Amino acid sequence: MTAEHTGMTYAEAGVDIDAGNAMVETIKPLVRATRRPGADAEIGGFGGLFDLKAAGFRDPILVAANDGVGTKVKIAIETNRHDTIGVDLVAMCVNDIIVQGAEPLFFLDYYATAKLVPGVGTDIVRGIAAGCRLAGCALIGGETAEMPGLYDGADYDLAGFSVGAAERGTLLPRGNIVPGDVVLGLPSSGVHSNGFSLVRRIVARSGLSYDDPAPFEPLRSLGEALLEPTRIYVKPLLAALKTTDGIKALAHITGGGFPDNLPRVLPDGVGIAIDLDAIMPPPVFGWLAEVGGVAESEMLRTFNCGIGMVVVVSPESVGAVSKALDLGGASPVVLGRITPRGPEAVTFEGRLTF
Repeated sequence: MTAEHTGMTYAEAGVDIDAGNAMVETIKPLVRATRRPGADAEIGGFGGLFDLKAAGFRDPILVAANDGVGTKVKIAIETNRHDTIGVDLVAMCVNDIIVQGAEPLFFLDYYATAKLVPGVGTDIVRGIAAGCRLAGCALIGGETAEMPGLYDGADYDLAGFSVGAAERGTLLPRGNIVPGDVVLGLPSSGVHSNGFSLVRRIVARSGLSYDDPAPFEPLRSLGEALLEPTRIYVKPLLAALKTTDGIKALAHITGGGFPDNLPRVLPDGVGIAIDLDAIMPPPVFGWLAEVGGVAESEMLRTFNCGIGMVVVVSPESVGAVSKALDLGGASPVVLGRITPRGPEAVTFEGRLTF
């Protein structure tokens, strides 16, 4: 027998190049559906292209963000539901770009797994493409990596990378945030993509399976309800930024909740007071707090608790900004106010009501 027939192959080592090529062909229509001005090339090259001039920018500043989905991926794997986790991946990146007043332009993904499973990768990219359409950005490339020995069984992980742009001089936050400014909150769709290491421990304590009806939403299984994708705030916020001039700062409420994310956009000397009575948390948070015995302070620092985005607005612009956000489906609520800075940058009034 010749060495050609006895030598090792990459496929025998667990990496199937043909499967990867087949997946690229399968997802091309999904990627094509995310085209926008500035991006109209096919995937498959060595790099993705974007034309800033064709997108209408004159003197742009680029804004980049990258993120993952965390251990929420484990629930997607354990329930074999992979078609929404890609929305989360896009949301975690583009929501960070819009808070700086920039428009997300394009997105790239990285999908790493032990072995490509027919349909799973396509479902993931289907969700990524859906998220890109919701954000108005183009999916211009990505990478799929088979890494047997590093990942076990059906495990995989995701990373996302997005770039946006804003015209010079329009970036947020602005430096003119002062006491008396109004703080608006935009409702979340649920847990979004933070705190899932705690969520999974609470599910284990509850004794429920992900296939069981969700106690807080009985018409859906627990797994399906927990996989509700992160809300993407890009389009209503872009509309409000373009049609009003009263938005001074935006804050994406992710890991660290209110106490850690809000100070990131505040100048020295001012704080923020949040009225917890103004928040109507989705039922999932009450269930997590009760079953996990999670204190209110821990809930506020781990989860969004029902508010996924915070908007700081000048008092005279509250009406116009709220109207623009309402027209975009964002349903803002008056959440609090900017105050002189005290011992803590973020203070709370009232209580969360689950």
